[in-house]
Amino acid sequence: MAERRATGSLEREVLEQLWQAPQGATPRDVRAAMDDELAYTTIMTILRRLWQKGLAERELHGRAYVYRAKASEADLAANGMHAAFAPVRDRREALTRFVDGLSKSDARALRRVLDEPR
Repeated sequence: MAERRATGSLEREVLEQLWQAPQGATPRDVRAAMDDELAYTTIMTILRRLWQKGLAERELHGRAYVYRAKASEADLAANGMHAAFAPVRDRREALTRFVDGLSKSDARALRRVLDEPR
């Protein structure tokens, strides 16, 4: 029996294929690029969900849609961080713990971002 993926991991894998194809990809292209035995209809379903969530855009070319990622990997990560902090009451404490868990290079990168004029 095939091992189940974590929730959202297949969407992430499909998005990774779209990030690697800025010119766009059909469901067939995505399926061919993935090292998996996923059904064509599964890939179509995931691409449609990404489009419905606003993470991908699509354009009809002949009989198939060509999909492009709308959100970059950085956008997706930033949105996830915002969502994680949204319900937190003590944001200062949460941010402190987050920063304490950063590697030295990530902490330096964060410091550079915070020091940049906005």
